[in-house]
Amino acid sequence: MANTFTSATNYEMTFWGRKYRLAKLDTLLRKALVSEKICTVDRSQGKYINSPYGSQPTATVNTSLLGTYSPAAYTVTDDVLVVTDEVVVGEHVYGFESALNKFDFINNRFDEQANAVKTAIDKWNLNELCGGGNATYTTPAGGFTTAANVIPILSNLLSKVAGYENSYNSLYLVIENTDLPGLIQAFGAAGFSTADSWLKNGFIGNQMGIDFYIVRTGTFVDATTTAASGTKTWTNSGHRVFGVKGAATYAAPRGVQFSQFKRTGYTGYELSTEAYMGFKQWVSTQDLTVDITIA
Repeated sequence: MANTFTSATNYEMTFWGRKYRLAKLDTLLRKALVSEKICTVDRSQGKYINSPYGSQPTATVNTSLLGTYSPAAYTVTDDVLVVTDEVVVGEHVYGFESALNKFDFINNRFDEQANAVKTAIDKWNLNELCGGGNATYTTPAGGFTTAANVIPILSNLLSKVAGYENSYNSLYLVIENTDLPGLIQAFGAAGFSTADSWLKNGFIGNQMGIDFYIVRTGTFVDATTTAASGTKTWTNSGHRVFGVKGAATYAAPRGVQFSQFKRTGYTGYELSTEAYMGFKQWVSTQDLTVDITIA
């Protein structure tokens, strides 16, 4: 006897299917996104996130025990993160594509959309982070690809954030995959313990207290309100970014949303994935983010 599904049953299957896919997508993005690991993430549904800060007072050491002081004026600045952009991808899977193939097109397109959204979000956040840093550093000629440059570069970067209380938080360095040869050669030839670890285990994620994150070449780019940058303008080609984790905030209101629905006049289903984004490098912590220029 053939099975018969009522509209209620179909709705329940769709509901649980969407719930599973959203949970899977959210888990994938949290694990895969570099920006999730180096920024503070705000998942509230607010369009605006405020972070007021006051001017820094200066303490005076009196020349004797006077017991007096001169009140000083101070200012308060309202620093605001605004959710300004969205990343979206949509496709249509026809009925015959699902029915006449052993391959699961629905789940395949879901996985591909998840990867596309992940790449777009990370690129957007990392370029915003790179452009927002107040500290800057230019590498010696050859950048990270020259092994002899690696230790001097890292020592100079560490000096940029040393002395701040927040610098005791975890540090990060985001580079592109084409930068790797110099790092591998430098640490593979350094000190017995470090060299043995690199040679036995391959590239590892932390050296000198810095967590290394590798993204694909072409992540740091120049762009002006394009399909990659949305409302933003970047001049980050040939740049990388270093700093203290949590110094900037990435807003992801409601996380990522996935939709699957029927389309009038078409067989099969239309699939879409979307996410809203905002980013802010707070003025009070902008010295903890270093914009690196590759010479």
